[in-house]
Amino acid sequence: MEVEFHGAAGTVTGSKHLVTLGGRRILLDCGLFQGFKTLRERNWAPPAFDVRSIDAVVLSHAHLDHSGWLPGLVRHGYRGPIYASPATRDLAEVLLLDSAHLQEEDARRANRHGYTRHEKALPLYTTADARRAIAKITPLPTHRELPLGEVGVTLTPVGHLLGACAVTLRHKRQTLAYSGDVGRRHDLLMPAPEALDGADVLLVESTYGNRRHPAEDVAMRLAYIIRDTIKRGGSVLLPSFAVGRAQALMLVLQRLKAAGEIPANVPIYLDSPMAAQATELYRRHRRLLRIAPAEAARLCDGVRIVGSAAQSQRLVASRYPSVIISASGMATGGRVLHHLKHLAPDPRHHVVFAGFQVAGSRGAHMVAGATEVKIHGEYVPVRAQVSGLEGFSGHADADELVQWMRGMRRPPQQTWIVHGEPDAADTLRMRLKDELHWPAHVAEHGQRVEA
Repeated sequence: MEVEFHGAAGTVTGSKHLVTLGGRRILLDCGLFQGFKTLRERNWAPPAFDVRSIDAVVLSHAHLDHSGWLPGLVRHGYRGPIYASPATRDLAEVLLLDSAHLQEEDARRANRHGYTRHEKALPLYTTADARRAIAKITPLPTHRELPLGEVGVTLTPVGHLLGACAVTLRHKRQTLAYSGDVGRRHDLLMPAPEALDGADVLLVESTYGNRRHPAEDVAMRLAYIIRDTIKRGGSVLLPSFAVGRAQALMLVLQRLKAAGEIPANVPIYLDSPMAAQATELYRRHRRLLRIAPAEAARLCDGVRIVGSAAQSQRLVASRYPSVIISASGMATGGRVLHHLKHLAPDPRHHVVFAGFQVAGSRGAHMVAGATEVKIHGEYVPVRAQVSGLEGFSGHADADELVQWMRGMRRPPQQTWIVHGEPDAADTLRMRLKDELHWPAHVAEHGQRVEA
């Protein structure tokens, strides 16, 4: 067995792990790099592996840092199948089409307003590229082994996001397991992650490998922020991942209204067509959720869905206090940027980032106290209050990751730590060494290992 780490090694994003096993070459995830410019530039580089040599791609879940480079892979000549759980397939279609649309919009805007260093700004990939990638995604039911030649592929639900799964590859008596992103035991929407039987080699994420989630009641904290902001005539902006986080926030807001913790008449807007589409998918796949079907059906009750760009612009111009959920979650693109340009300079407003912010992202800069941020080629002052509520994260924290790994019936012979910033990854490595007595290593970008 051979494993090559072409992304999410030394950083959180860009997940790509190429496994050679039983005569097959299988790419686990194919994500976008996000955050620092030096990382984002990797998205434009030719693949460091022969795309045509890959037999199959298997997705752990639909988030763009795990699926967002699939159109690029196809553009570079990949012709094989892509396997994912049925819910991941449905969500990936929404996410990839939106990503391509934003790539094209950003390129058009840069060319129109002249804030590009190139003769002509081009999208990383197009909607046509995204559609070609989506057409290759084949649903693979969970717990059912798929034979790829002599290699068996199995998906095991791990919470985190609708459809998210760990991937196990088996060839004869040799197995490799890849965690994808592991969810929390008491997530708002998703059931607790299922344990794996075991594996010879484990690739495990480490997003929160050096942290515990705060003990505070984040729902009550959000309720206080909303009441306090509305009292002074301001609005609360919730930059949100359109898939997973937006639905969790709507669930919390529904519960807060029902409990009288926030005013029943406060307008709540969902300004993200992709989040509206994703919410319908959450309803369609509601048997995968931990909440009651009736509560899943009421997620959008009283929420004003903002469909067209013209409606979004009218909302941006509105002076009436409200709560606005808009993508993207780290303020890297999308409609939320227009809201930020309008709200950030005014101290009456409050911007709340509900979840993990990748280092180098606009959201990370704001949570760290930036006094200005660059949006659409110009610097915008930040005078609004800014808060980070990591308690809304869908990632298992360090204790939950270790507990999930303890549940493996057979400990791995090798553990490779991926999908984390250097400190988080190394802290988790030390915990595995000291507490579980597992041999563990932090993967490096471009590294190739024999197992």
